[in-house]
Amino acid sequence: MKKIWKFGATAGLAAVLMAGCGDTATPVEEEDVETPAEPPTEVADVEFPVTMTDAVGEEVVIEEEPEAIVSMVPSNTEIVYELGAGDKMVGVSDFDNFPEEATEVEKIGGQEFNVEKIISLQPDLVLAHESGLGVGDAGLQQLRDAGLDVFVVNNAISFEEVYDSITVIAQATGTMETAESIVSEMEVQVAEIEELANTIEEPKTVFLEVGSQPDIYTTGKGTFMDEMLTLINAENVAGDLEGWVSMDPEAIVTADPDVIISTEGAYVEDAVEQIKSRSGFAEVTAVKEDAVYNLDSDMLTRSGPRLSEGLMEMAQAVYPEVFND
Repeated sequence: MKKIWKFGATAGLAAVLMAGCGDTATPVEEEDVETPAEPPTEVADVEFPVTMTDAVGEEVVIEEEPEAIVSMVPSNTEIVYELGAGDKMVGVSDFDNFPEEATEVEKIGGQEFNVEKIISLQPDLVLAHESGLGVGDAGLQQLRDAGLDVFVVNNAISFEEVYDSITVIAQATGTMETAESIVSEMEVQVAEIEELANTIEEPKTVFLEVGSQPDIYTTGKGTFMDEMLTLINAENVAGDLEGWVSMDPEAIVTADPDVIISTEGAYVEDAVEQIKSRSGFAEVTAVKEDAVYNLDSDMLTRSGPRLSEGLMEMAQAVYPEVFND
């Protein structure tokens, strides 16, 4: 009998967080931004065997450079491909849709993962994720008991933690030189955006809508998207809330955001028009000034190498007069 174990976000926002679905962002005009003086301290040559401690405190010994990898969440997958190890991927989650090559890889499940399928793929390394702990613990232990190397990647909620995620996956896959380049490039991109954002004298207020059924969900402090708004010098109207939370429509109207950003356009028909047509929203500044936009959910919520591109897309939506020149 197949053994299926739940792994992933809880109901309500699970599909939003796991699925998501971007053109490359238009770069800002090149300015005199210094490249970070030093790469992250974790960046160093890796010689196998390597011993690493994962996000749950498990010591994982990887004897040889992995030749077969299973990734259990899309963010891990995107990192592996960006590191140049995509050809070693033998299993990915049902939600993996980037890069395109990942869609052709054997699927191992989504929030529920198939233990027997993963074991049958004979991976040298299974990249799990801290966000899926709790309901998926027993399944991960079965993978360990089957002799597989399971490494739980940290649940990054900031750019710095994303850099850490990229680094530890690089350590596990023997791709540290590439990781250094990726992290440095992201740091420069973020620094350029932040420097330009600091020239903005009148910050705008923004409401981020990441779910609308059955309730309206947004992101408060302690999330990527809240940090993104801070980096582009904008104010999150839900910034006094914690994490991924529901918000009453009347409270949104009262907050009167200058800009509303939805991330549901890939799977909700006319997501922007639905927001504009809500009762009372006609008086919201964002609606009156036609400043309601849909952005790529994956680029704003996946803790991977495309996050800096997502930051640029957000900046262009909120401050087109600054970032679209």
